[in-house]
Amino acid sequence: MVEHIPLSLPDNPRLVHNITHFARALRKAGLPAGPGTVINAIRAIEAAGFATKEDFFWVLHACFVNRREHHAVFSQVFRMYWRDPQYLERMMAILLPALRGVQDDRVPDAGEKRAAEALVDGGNKDAHHYPTHEDELTSLEVDASMTMSSEERLRSLDFEQMSAEEVAQAKRLIARLRLPVAPLASRRREAASNGSHINWRKTIRDSMRKGGELQNFARQRPRIRWPNLIALCDISGSMSHYSRIILHFLHVISNMQGAGWSRVHAFTFGTRLTNITNQLKSCDVDAALKSVGSLAQDWEGGTRIGSCLHVFNRDWSRRVLGQGAVVLLMSDGLDREDPNLLEREMERLHLSARRLIWVNPLLRWEGFAPKAQGILAMLPHVDSFRAGHSIASLEDLADTISRFDDAGEKRRLLSQIYGGD
Repeated sequence: MVEHIPLSLPDNPRLVHNITHFARALRKAGLPAGPGTVINAIRAIEAAGFATKEDFFWVLHACFVNRREHHAVFSQVFRMYWRDPQYLERMMAILLPALRGVQDDRVPDAGEKRAAEALVDGGNKDAHHYPTHEDELTSLEVDASMTMSSEERLRSLDFEQMSAEEVAQAKRLIARLRLPVAPLASRRREAASNGSHINWRKTIRDSMRKGGELQNFARQRPRIRWPNLIALCDISGSMSHYSRIILHFLHVISNMQGAGWSRVHAFTFGTRLTNITNQLKSCDVDAALKSVGSLAQDWEGGTRIGSCLHVFNRDWSRRVLGQGAVVLLMSDGLDREDPNLLEREMERLHLSARRLIWVNPLLRWEGFAPKAQGILAMLPHVDSFRAGHSIASLEDLADTISRFDDAGEKRRLLSQIYGGD
C-alpha cells in the first residue's frame, strides 16, 4: 500500500526510481511512456503529493493514460506493481502455460496477462529492487544456429498457443498482410487507343464531322470492375482463441489502400448476426475492435450458424452480394441447430456469391475428419475449404483467393465422406 509522502523528490530517490521502472513496465505493455512522460509524472507527484493510494493512482493515470483503451492495462500494471507485495509470484502464475483441460477456474483477462508479461520482461524483480552492476553484466548466450528464426516460428504457431507478447508480434505481422484480388471483366466497355474492339458508333459520329470520310477507327476495351469482399466471422465460445486475431486481420483488409476490393463488408455471428462494417473503418485498430466488442453482444456464447446465415440471406445478401462478391466464412462449423436449416442457408449463400471460401481453424489437426453435423452440412456448398489457425494459413489465403480453381481441402474431405478418388 502506498503511504503519504510529503514530497521533495530529490530527497526521495527510491520513489523516483520506482516511478521510472513503473513507466518502463507501462512502455513494454504498449503505453507510450517516454522519458518526457516520466519527468512529467515525477513533477506531478511532487506538485500534487498524495495521501491515499487512490490519489497516487489518479495522478499517475493523468500523466500516462491519454487513450481510453490504455486504462485497463495501466490499472493492471499499477495494481501489480504498487499494491501487491507478492505480485511477482502472481505474475509467474499467470504466465505459466495452462494445459488444455487442466486450467484453473480463474482465467486472467487480456489486460492482466499483458501487464504481467511487461513487468516480468521489464526486469523488475520487485518494486524496491535496485539493479546492481552484476545484474547488468549477467547475460545468456544461446546457440541458435540450428533453430528456426523467431519470425518463421511465429508464422507457423497456432493462435491458440500464443502468449500475449506473441499475439502482439503476430498482429504486427498481420498488419503487413495484403489480400489482393483479380479484377472482373464487365460487359460494358470503355474508350482505349489500343482496345481490341471497334466503337462503331463513335467512329461513324467522328466521320460525319469530316464529310463521311473514315480516317481512324475509335477503339474500346471491356471495362474492369472490382468485386466486394464479404467476411462472416464466428465469435462463439469455441472460436474465442481465433476470432480476435481474425478481426484484426479483417481490420487490415478493410483499411487497405490499392488492394482492389470495391467494398469490404464484415459481420460477426454467434447467436445473432451483427454488422461491424462501419466499426472496422476506424484507422485505429484498438478503437475499432473495442467498438466491435461493444456492438456484438454474443461474444463467446453459443453457436447458431444456420439462423445467422438465414438473417444474412434475408436482410443483407441483396445489398452486399452484387458485383461478383467473394465471401469469407470464418468458423469452425460446430453448430447446434437443425443441420437441414444450415444446409439450406449455405446453399443459398453459395448460389448468391461468386466464390465462397470457408476458413476453419480445426484444419490445423492432421487427423481432422468431417464428422460434426454442421461441417457435413456446410462442406458441399463451399468453393474452397482452408485452414485459418496461423499467420502462414492467412498468407496462403491471400495467395489463393483469386484462384478460382483452388478448392483447398474440400475435395479430399468430400472423398472421405462419399468415397471414391
